[in-house]
Amino acid sequence: MILTKGSVVLIVVLLINLNKARINSPGSISTYPIFEDRPCNDTSDIISSYIPGMVDGYKITVNRTLNKRSSIKLKFDMNALVTVNNTLARLVNLGNNAFKLVLLQDTDKLEFGIQGEYLLLPPYIMSIKIDGEENCRIPDNSYFLRRPVGVEKRPNVPNLFCGKRKAFNQLIVNGIESRPGDWPWHVAIFRLERATLKYICGGTLLSNLFILTAAHCVTINGAAVLPEILGVNVGKHNLIGGDVTSQERGVYEVIVHEEFVRKTLDNDIALLKMKSPVEFNSNVQPACIWFDKLKEKLSSDNVLGTVTGWGFDQTESLSTVLREVTMPIVGDLDCIRSKPHFYSVILNGKKFCAGNRNGTSACNGDSGGGFFVYVPYEDSYFVKYHLKGAWYIRGIVSLSVAQQDTALCDPNEYVVFTDIEAFTDWIYDHMD
Repeated sequence: MILTKGSVVLIVVLLINLNKARINSPGSISTYPIFEDRPCNDTSDIISSYIPGMVDGYKITVNRTLNKRSSIKLKFDMNALVTVNNTLARLVNLGNNAFKLVLLQDTDKLEFGIQGEYLLLPPYIMSIKIDGEENCRIPDNSYFLRRPVGVEKRPNVPNLFCGKRKAFNQLIVNGIESRPGDWPWHVAIFRLERATLKYICGGTLLSNLFILTAAHCVTINGAAVLPEILGVNVGKHNLIGGDVTSQERGVYEVIVHEEFVRKTLDNDIALLKMKSPVEFNSNVQPACIWFDKLKEKLSSDNVLGTVTGWGFDQTESLSTVLREVTMPIVGDLDCIRSKPHFYSVILNGKKFCAGNRNGTSACNGDSGGGFFVYVPYEDSYFVKYHLKGAWYIRGIVSLSVAQQDTALCDPNEYVVFTDIEAFTDWIYDHMD
């Protein structure tokens, strides 16, 4: 079922049988026509069935012979409630509108039900991966409109309900101070050192259980640290002192990319699984996860992103409040030309440079935090549902050029980020 607390929606996945009796009983909704259509334009053996009004949502049928222990990963464009026969499959909510089904027995047909937060805004399927292979490469995000079922048109966007913030201000060295609630997905990561928890890096909340950060933040000599020595704090604005909205959690698992290279910071990406889920509210929300097709939604090829953190400021001290700075992505060639001996060794196609080279930059202590890009939705959707767009994590702060004779960053040089676009599949594959 879907639980609502204030304006926050929490998804609880129930493992129940689809209510077929209601559909087939006399005088029930079986008096309405049942339509069938293809939710994926590149395959005919995945079928969606639904009725006018979408009272019970809709049903997906995968007409495939599937073996026991097969893994099916589902991705939707908005909050979804998935129901499946719990004797057939085990269901896991991965967060960010993604789910995983693990079959408990062989079957020649898999069926599951889908419902959304709004009756006439059913979630569209964006991806169906069976044992790691994509089976919905061309999702149809408008097929309900082909039938008289009463659903409403909405923008073709990948995710309607992540990346939302309480406030919006214009587009952390010399950066401006943020306000509480501006960046509800930014996380403070601490490590136990000499019996004291010490702030080490930032991170980004992706779901109620998972945090994305840089691998170098949670490793020692390239190996993952023990989760017991880490702690995280979400909903935090003041690094020193209390925040009534913050939530502290222990870390259950540290997942470092298998090909992380400490010397060059290749594949500088990691996930932290918390011991218990956080509670979403106006100051704690997940960011959306970037993927390549989002470029089409931006009005310009000049991509601006915002970096947040408590890193060293112009006084060479950690900032006590969360700061933010907006900077453009720059091409690899421009980045290399600025300092060839450094960037030519670091850039490898899975990283990108960003910055202004004007003294405003990410710095020590900002590592692991995100580079967030705002993706607007269609204007026609603004008024009714107040969904103007969403913030997507485009990169992870990885490294920058150090000042001469010091370990501090040089705010007049570009910052290097881990490119999320190259790791989207890795992220979802490890959010189990």
